[in-house]
Formats: sequence, C-alpha cells, structure tokens
Amino acid sequence: MAKEVTGFVKLQVKGGAANPSPPIGPALGSKGVNIMEFCKQFNARTQDLAGKVLPVIITVYSDKSFDFVIKKPPVAISILEVAKIKSGSAESNRKKAGQISWDQVKTIAEEKMVDMNCFTINSAMSMVAGTARSMGIAVTGDSPLTKK
Repeated sequence: MAKEVTGFVKLQVKGGAANPSPPIGPALGSKGVNIMEFCKQFNARTQDLAGKVLPVIITVYSDKSFDFVIKKPPVAISILEVAKIKSGSAESNRKKAGQISWDQVKTIAEEKMVDMNCFTINSAMSMVAGTARSMGIAVTGDSPLTKK
C-alpha cells in the first residue's frame, strides 16, 4: 500500500553543504522529518556538485519518512556563471551588467530543459534569454529564434 503524503518542502541548497541550520532545519523540523538524515543523504548525492545552488523538492509522508528530488541549478545562477559576474544589474533596462552569446543561451537551455515547462529548444532558449534580459545581461549576436 502506498504511503500517504502529508506535505512538500521546496528548498534551494548548495550542493554538498546541507546542514541543520536555517533554512533547512526549521523547514524540515516543522514537518517532523529527521533533519540529520536528510542532510547526510543530500550531501552524499550532491558531493560532485559542491558549491552549486540546487533546488530540492522533499516529499514528506505520514510516517515522517521522506523522499527528495534534486533539480538542475536555476537558470539565473547558470547565467551568472557563464557571464562570469557576481550579480545582475539593479537597473536592468538602463545598465547592462554583462553579456552572453546565443550559443551559451542554447547550452543553458539544453541543460535546464528537463525542469522547464516547454517542449522545444527554441522556447527554452527564449525563456533563458528573457531571464538574462531581466537580469540586465545582454544576449549578443544574431538570434536564431527569429525567422528570416
């Protein structure tokens, strides 16, 4: 018989660096989950992605057991890594913080495609380019998305 789900917890944790301090401890403690067990399992599964911010969705069951799914790093984090900058622009419509090429947009879109709600690579590239634009990062070169 299947276990009854009592809730979900969504967190963003650095790979290999989960510990019981906030925000992980209070979020899991309120659901009655064994915090140290989660931290051990998460760190073991993400030790090869150390330092990268990873979204994780934790499913909590009625017997206080849990499962979790680790997603790909957020698009904004990937854009910052590719552009080699620390943060986006405070005034994204006026001041540009950096630039990336369409090839870099395509690689980010291909990597993140499994977590996005789109079906084609062009729509994923459009979403990544929109995120870059809202962060104040210019996308350089000719867009492969426009038809000539």
